[in-house]
Amino acid sequence: LESVLRAKTGGLIVVGYSPEVMELVDGGFSINCDFSANYLYEFAKMDGAIILSEDLKRILYANTQLIPDSSISSIETGIRHRTAERVAKQTAKLVVSISQRRNVITLYQGNFRYSLKDISVILTKANQALQTLEKYKSVLDQAFTNLGATEFEELVTLHEVCNVIQRVEMVLRIRSEIKRYINELGTEGRLISMQMEELMTGLDQESYLLIKDYVREPQEEKIKEVEQGLRKLSNEELLEHHHFVRLLGYPYSSTLMEESISSRGYRMLSKIPRLPFLIIGNLVGKFNDLAHIAMATIEELDDVDGIGEVRARAIKEGLKRIQDQVFIDRHI
Repeated sequence: LESVLRAKTGGLIVVGYSPEVMELVDGGFSINCDFSANYLYEFAKMDGAIILSEDLKRILYANTQLIPDSSISSIETGIRHRTAERVAKQTAKLVVSISQRRNVITLYQGNFRYSLKDISVILTKANQALQTLEKYKSVLDQAFTNLGATEFEELVTLHEVCNVIQRVEMVLRIRSEIKRYINELGTEGRLISMQMEELMTGLDQESYLLIKDYVREPQEEKIKEVEQGLRKLSNEELLEHHHFVRLLGYPYSSTLMEESISSRGYRMLSKIPRLPFLIIGNLVGKFNDLAHIAMATIEELDDVDGIGEVRARAIKEGLKRIQDQVFIDRHI
């Protein structure tokens, strides 16, 4: 596509062969050869459209004229782009239109339209987004640490929980934006992808456990419902805590926001090495919250299904280490 763009020949490419597509095709040549970038570039020198297989492994037709239904509405003004938009709407296939004069590649599929930007522009935006992600992730890590300290002190409020959930969702949205840049960059985005994955390691799991700690009904269906609800919030709604309170299943009131709320302890217990999630579930089922688990004696922990004396001691010592660490690291 870059070669076609630089050659200023223009091009129209349909990805996918189907009866709906063939109804629109008039003339051209049946090629049916293996796909290669050089072949595509050479065929684009001809005026007609190129039709590729759905898996992009074969070039099926070249120099074809596409005749879509003229009654389909189009916002485009150029003939090539108008044809591309109508074909995409009529067949639901991906259509790529390469402008001859404006040096723009536009993608169409159904009612979706997207103009590809220059790689240098996308790289700059991706790097800016990555720097923003790094700053937001640093603040989020500190928020998790502060929350952990207040969980051990039994001083957590719904307001603090909403603050952390809000920051998690902000970081996840920045990640989604970077993923779009990576998809557009292709192989050029490999290093950015590696940096992003390094920054985001473990966040999805920690976010899930945070919701499981504080949602009113900790069933899997409810947790998924909360996660989906968070994704649907607009950027403006993301700034208002009452939306988080509603999703967690609590009635919203200013007094409730400042009342203490107990963590079930899934997130903190998951930080203890080699502690299976099944055992964590048994612990929470027996003691109900993190505070009671932390105060339990080794004998009381030993009574829980799946926990022997050695594991009970490891849990007790592990929670003590985590507590000491979050007290040292938190910002007051």
